[in-house]
Amino acid sequence: MQRRHFHRLMTASAAAASFLSPVLGHTQSRTLLRAGDQKGGLQALLEAAGELKNLPYDIKWTEFPAAAPLAEALNADAVDFGPIGDAPLLFTLAAGSRVKAFAVNRSDAYGTAILVAPNSPLKDAKDLKGRSIATNRGSIGHFVSLKALESVGLKADDAQIRFIPPADAKLALTQGSVDAWATWEPYTALAETGGHARVLVNGRGLWSGLSFLAATDSALRDKRAILQDFKQRVVRAQVWSYQRPAEFGATLARIIGIPADAARLQFERRATRWQDIDSQVIADQQRTADFYLAAGLVRQRLDVRNTFDTSFNARA
Repeated sequence: MQRRHFHRLMTASAAAASFLSPVLGHTQSRTLLRAGDQKGGLQALLEAAGELKNLPYDIKWTEFPAAAPLAEALNADAVDFGPIGDAPLLFTLAAGSRVKAFAVNRSDAYGTAILVAPNSPLKDAKDLKGRSIATNRGSIGHFVSLKALESVGLKADDAQIRFIPPADAKLALTQGSVDAWATWEPYTALAETGGHARVLVNGRGLWSGLSFLAATDSALRDKRAILQDFKQRVVRAQVWSYQRPAEFGATLARIIGIPADAARLQFERRATRWQDIDSQVIADQQRTADFYLAAGLVRQRLDVRNTFDTSFNARA
């Protein structure tokens, strides 16, 4: 017990010292920031904008295919932080994880959508009754599926929701193993521009468009200054990207290895803007949590205020 306590103290002290060392002129050690990411996410944005140059700390990137496995990595303290949608963040709270959102962005919800094959007979959400929908458990795709069914008076069990990761879900849709695929960008843009699918139901009016940077409590405690610096770099990079859409679209395509038309479509369609965690954000997140309770996906009402660290707000 004493050894573990000593190890925690030494780790925290080393982290603080290594972050301060560039300021003090020492170069013998640098803090390592363990960053989780998703395809076409933070690393691509920061690299394109040149915000990964001259970092006073090191970053170890780990890419996840979806938010659910990223959330599991946060819960296991395998990464310090990562980008995560509103729905997956709620599941981490329900699981009792020590994770908090410290930054938020809101984007156009269109690209979080339910896709079907180009020649599918399905025309709208009502046609999903009795059909199979592939998506990730606890993802924003899962959430939009449930909201789409609710919007036309259907219940969750009126469709067959099958939990399949994005790459396998795309294959299942193209091979006809499932009738629909609920996913998000850049997968939506890739499927559309590649002619593999069309949008049956888009997320506008169904999903809040909120996504977060969420960090473990230990990272928020021990690497606060680094996380603040990282957040500022992301905000600057986002502004840069919309000032140079053609340049960023081409760079994004090269970095994440997708066609330029898909990269530019998903980027421009998102219209992502970073903002403070305000009362509207918290209210929207509470509505999502209450919806999950009503749908039986969480067992008790969640107070989402416990999910946020607002000290990183620009006006904090």
